[in-house]
Amino acid sequence: MQPGISSYTYTWAIGVPGKEPKNPMTIFQLIEKAVELRVEVVQVADNLPLNQFSEIELLKIRNYAEDLNVQIEVGVKKMTLENLERYIEIAAFFESPIVRFVIDGECFQPELEEIHSIIKNAVPLLAYNKIILAIENHDRFKASEFAEMVEKAESQFVGICLDSVNSMGAGEGLETVIEKLAPLTVNLHVKEFSVKRVFHKMGFVIEGCPLGVGMLPLAELIQKVSPRCHSAILEQWTPPEETIEATIEKEARWAEQSIKYLKETLTNQ
Repeated sequence: MQPGISSYTYTWAIGVPGKEPKNPMTIFQLIEKAVELRVEVVQVADNLPLNQFSEIELLKIRNYAEDLNVQIEVGVKKMTLENLERYIEIAAFFESPIVRFVIDGECFQPELEEIHSIIKNAVPLLAYNKIILAIENHDRFKASEFAEMVEKAESQFVGICLDSVNSMGAGEGLETVIEKLAPLTVNLHVKEFSVKRVFHKMGFVIEGCPLGVGMLPLAELIQKVSPRCHSAILEQWTPPEETIEATIEKEARWAEQSIKYLKETLTNQ
């Protein structure tokens, strides 16, 4: 399993709507970050949407990544059949082993039966291109429903992108997620977190922090995911500072600290 970074490792640097930096991080700078951190995988997700680049721009990105020995993994949201088919093409162009999908998107929240139909219709194209659809556990569905999506597809080209925190939004803890989804995992999103009681004691706050200083049982998680899992991608929920510049600096510092911890953990498995 290879360690890697994502466009969601540097969410603030790339640009959060309403809080964009003066000079947002480009996809080329993201690839350079991988070289700086000595990882060989970059997952380009929906905050740097690849379908909005021209064919010439995509070729420049691919060539730049190849020259620096960086593998591009493709990620996106809004899993309509049209969008899925387009991103399979993009994944094939980059020789990405997976196409990671968050199901929901703007004005699109399909029910389970529609999701099953979309996946079934895409399986022949996935198989033809030898690309695995990695469905991310986001917070609208339960882990058992994500497992059902994979099982009903009846294809080795459909699996799970297991995010270590997202399912808390569906009221499920990591133990449940690991039990249901680890055997189906083809891509891992490593996201550290802490859970703290608020000052008035009536509730909790789930917040991001650097890998190794929170509550994520990273070694156990890595041990339990499927051997088919290609990469462990660092994502971050970095709480903002008073200025965007300070937030971006903290995000970069956390990334360096977290990648070091991730590589050490993978080495010790």
